[in-house]
Amino acid sequence: MPPVYRRTRFFRRSRVMRGSWSVWKPRIVFWMGAIGIGLVSVGFAKAADLAQHLFKSVLSFNSVSFLTPLVLTPLGFALCTFLAIRFFPNSQGSGIPQAIAARHLQDDGARNWLLSLKVAAGKILLTIIGLFCGASIGREGPTVQVGAALMLASGRIGGMVQARGLILAGSAAGIAAAFNTPLAGIVFAIEEMSRSFESRSNGLVLTAVILSGLAALGLVGSYTYFGATSAGAETGMDWLLVLTCGLMGGALGAAFSTAALAAARRIRRWAQPDPLKRMMLVALCCGFAVGLIGIVSGGETFGTGYEQSQRILSGEAPSSLFFLEKFTTTFLSMASAIPGGIFAPSLTVGVSLGGTIASALGGNIALGAILGMAGYFAGVVQAPMTAFVIIIEMTGNHEAVIPIMAASMLGYITSRLISPEPLYHGLSRPFLAEAIRRYRNERRSETPLE
Repeated sequence: MPPVYRRTRFFRRSRVMRGSWSVWKPRIVFWMGAIGIGLVSVGFAKAADLAQHLFKSVLSFNSVSFLTPLVLTPLGFALCTFLAIRFFPNSQGSGIPQAIAARHLQDDGARNWLLSLKVAAGKILLTIIGLFCGASIGREGPTVQVGAALMLASGRIGGMVQARGLILAGSAAGIAAAFNTPLAGIVFAIEEMSRSFESRSNGLVLTAVILSGLAALGLVGSYTYFGATSAGAETGMDWLLVLTCGLMGGALGAAFSTAALAAARRIRRWAQPDPLKRMMLVALCCGFAVGLIGIVSGGETFGTGYEQSQRILSGEAPSSLFFLEKFTTTFLSMASAIPGGIFAPSLTVGVSLGGTIASALGGNIALGAILGMAGYFAGVVQAPMTAFVIIIEMTGNHEAVIPIMAASMLGYITSRLISPEPLYHGLSRPFLAEAIRRYRNERRSETPLE
């Protein structure tokens, strides 16, 4: 192609770009959606922290307030379940399975059923209520569903037809803004959400992560989620921790994943005759058990476990049963199907597991906590790249990159041998099946009888 022709075509295209609103509208709306995800994520984080603080204030109100969780927690679980089923269907659970299911759907109406703005609003509200009631849940998984819903709505307003790419971009931006981990957001989108690399979506994902991250940074500044740590593997004991935390973390993560999938299937079948009443009963029972374990643990198992994780990462040895208590309350919170994620609680389980192992072996507790977090998290979600990237970014630890990667891979391999089905993809199937069934019924009702 002659150089003169190339220059002429370039300038002609530039003039079109400068003067065409139809060209710029989708881009501007997409950028605004990505910035909106960052702003909503920050507001969601502050509201979630306030809810946990209020719950702790209630617990310390008087001498008998330690019994409050036996009433407040089960009633809060039941309330969240009632509101989710009656007013915000598809807001239950983490939110990541809904986003995964929506990417497999072809119809916009079916996608909107899983990722509408109403569902996103309900997700935020009910997660905050759950944290106020002491549920062992986090806000990071819900932020994925909220981010995907916001981005899908932005694309609809802007006239963008790349629904699958928009869901991927919104999910990545949600994780990046929630943890302040931009690289982990990108890796999460590739490894967990799509399970493949899609070159057509990489620009959308990267742009969304950058803009949402900038919006979050503008409000809260630059920070590491768990604070900076510098523990590294230098001795034979440290490498023994890598092996032990990877294998034990992966096995425990696989146990959680397998149990969660089995419980979800059985509870779903049992609840079919009367979903509202039966799921509220399940929520009441799970909430009472969570409250009881919280009292026994001295209030340590309520909420995300962020403060406990920070203490262990700073070198404080956890109690020997804390990781089992937190594991159980996280499982019960998930089994109840109330809106809320497992990212933050799972990280706490991994941190306490690694700290317990290091304490028992006489090793570096801070290093064991990081390695336990990597092994267990990779075992639960079966996404080793996401696990080690997010942990490196959350702790700012660059001295233990290879040990963290090794623990993540050991956790992933161990988990795959025990539990072949990835947790989030297994949980996404009922949402996908229900959305397809609903779509077909609507199409059938719209078809005129001959």
